[in-house]
Amino acid sequence: MKNAIFILLAFFVMAPAVYSQKGVDTQTQKIRDESNKTTPRSSDPARTIDWGKGKTRTRDRLANPYLLNGRRDVLVNIVREVLRENQILVDEESSRPGSGIIVTQPFVFGKGPVLASSEIKRYGIIQYADESWSRAQYSLIIEVQSIDGVRNNVSVNAKVEGRSGTGLFTEWTTVPSSGLAEDEFLAKLVEAVTGISPDPVQDVFDPL
Repeated sequence: MKNAIFILLAFFVMAPAVYSQKGVDTQTQKIRDESNKTTPRSSDPARTIDWGKGKTRTRDRLANPYLLNGRRDVLVNIVREVLRENQILVDEESSRPGSGIIVTQPFVFGKGPVLASSEIKRYGIIQYADESWSRAQYSLIIEVQSIDGVRNNVSVNAKVEGRSGTGLFTEWTTVPSSGLAEDEFLAKLVEAVTGISPDPVQDVFDPL
């Protein structure tokens, strides 16, 4: 009888422990449930990846001739000022300011075999890739044509030249213009006349 009572008491003492081992651990289950939830994507614009940001922005070439408002004599003076600011000298003997024509002296934009060869490929159209260049320059012919006393067409033409050869056997060769020299000058002239640069504003990289 005593043994039976002892066994019965032992059963009631051990039963809760056994039940707790076979039962569900609520804390562990909660952790598992939280980890299985799908984390939503962040909608914070600051964390959004923009693969286009930071790239160099470009624009189409400006129209040539380019339409500008103002008196022709005023525009001619602005043309001369833009040339002076960019250290391009005016050929006074060839120019006819009264007729709206300004001709520049040759402007050297590349010296030495490396720089001259790379730059002349940008400003000119080179037919022979193996040509050796030691110097590159261009001259501008700028014409302001009055339309009605207020509006004017400004046209720019560049004569691009490269000096090729080595030693005593060197010569200047005229190559077709790529249009870059004309476009660069027109962009500066438009900004000087209107106060607004036609070139796009570049993105500023923010590491934060």
